[in-house]
Amino acid sequence: MRNKKPRQILQNLLITDFAAEGKSLTRHEGKVIFVAGAIPGDRVDVLITKSKKDWAEGRIINITEPAASRLKPFCKHFGVCGGCKWQMLPYKDQLACKHQEAVQNILRIAKVQPKEILPIIGAEETIAYRNKLEFTFSNKRYLSNREIASGTPVMQENALGYHAPGVFDKVIDIEECFLMDEVNNQVRNHIREFAVKHNLSYYNIREHSGWLRNIIIRYCSTGQLLVNICLNYEDAENRIALLDFLLKTVPSITTLLYTINPKWNDTIYDLEPKVYYGPGYVTEKLGDLSFIIGPKSFFQTNSRQGKRLYDVVKEFSKLSGRETVYDLYCGTGSIGLYLHGTAKKIIGVETIPDAVADAIKNASLNNIHNAQFFAGDVIKVCTDDFFETHGRPDLVITDPPRAGMHEKLVHTLLEKEPPRVVYVSCNTATQARDIGLLAEKYDLLKLQPVDMFPHTHHIECVALLQLKNA
Repeated sequence: MRNKKPRQILQNLLITDFAAEGKSLTRHEGKVIFVAGAIPGDRVDVLITKSKKDWAEGRIINITEPAASRLKPFCKHFGVCGGCKWQMLPYKDQLACKHQEAVQNILRIAKVQPKEILPIIGAEETIAYRNKLEFTFSNKRYLSNREIASGTPVMQENALGYHAPGVFDKVIDIEECFLMDEVNNQVRNHIREFAVKHNLSYYNIREHSGWLRNIIIRYCSTGQLLVNICLNYEDAENRIALLDFLLKTVPSITTLLYTINPKWNDTIYDLEPKVYYGPGYVTEKLGDLSFIIGPKSFFQTNSRQGKRLYDVVKEFSKLSGRETVYDLYCGTGSIGLYLHGTAKKIIGVETIPDAVADAIKNASLNNIHNAQFFAGDVIKVCTDDFFETHGRPDLVITDPPRAGMHEKLVHTLLEKEPPRVVYVSCNTATQARDIGLLAEKYDLLKLQPVDMFPHTHHIECVALLQLKNA
């Protein structure tokens, strides 16, 4: 048996700059070292976790001298929870880092120079900005390094909160979360109170046992509150008692559902949530439009910034009312519907049938008659016959998942040559990759980063591309 090579610790390193994906960087003996949890100006001791010829990764084991700009985190779970990792970084610096990453990815990966780079749009609310949260029950509570080192016996192993970063079977017990209005704490803590009092079993992911699995909360700017409790199996007596207790203790709930999930994974898209109280959905507003959001609907999780993002799309689109617009990866149709008044026709395509059903409902709800939505894989739906039937696109809006557009779709756009493409992305690296491919026929006119998720490294970015010589 080979002896493990002892891990290297580098001491008193000065963090000099931001890097991608929320990391910062320093240098040691000519090698670039990427460090999570540090900010420029920190002096830190770093445990090297990965080492290559020209670069390495590490994590902080001690801050010998904090940066002058470093803030005290506002959440008691900071450093353990994998959520708001940038609480120690002033918000203006968060925005600068995100803007830098979006621009650098375009220059480095796409290898194109945008004609105009707009300043990042920051959020007015940097806490309580999410309209959706999910919490997990587990009978394996995550223990911090401090708890383990103390040697104190663990009396309570159940946890209700977020999965620990990098650990699939342990959950951090969250007492207070600042990502949503205080109502999220009321829902979660009342359910925990009931579970403890009645000795209800928490889920064990390894053994697929235990009753309580997940809580999904959707709280809209309209004040409507949806709660969906996911259970491993039916237990009508305890279920009714739990749901009645929750309605009594959190009277602001407007829709309460439960979902029996006997599968090994937590996804509910192939399951049928049951309505226990209320209409079974909530309604959110974006500008003058209303959107029905069911328990399986996708919707922008930051409603206020979502409107600002859509305003950018509308501004970039410059529609006159005569155009045919294709909204690809359209989800519940929110972007296309937001543009309905400035386009002749909206054609939306989305893989998930439930999302398309929501898009059709939302068009009807808002008396929009110039939008059509189609369910199916975008690259299979958008054929020559499809474009022949619905018309040549004057504008294509594409909002793909983090993996970016399928290469076949990129080739389809190059073949069909829509005069303009507005590319909305939650992953600036894959966006840059696709823009690099589209650069064969398109100029990148504008780039607009938008911060949807303060205190995280995630960035949304909108790019406007125009057909060359159009």
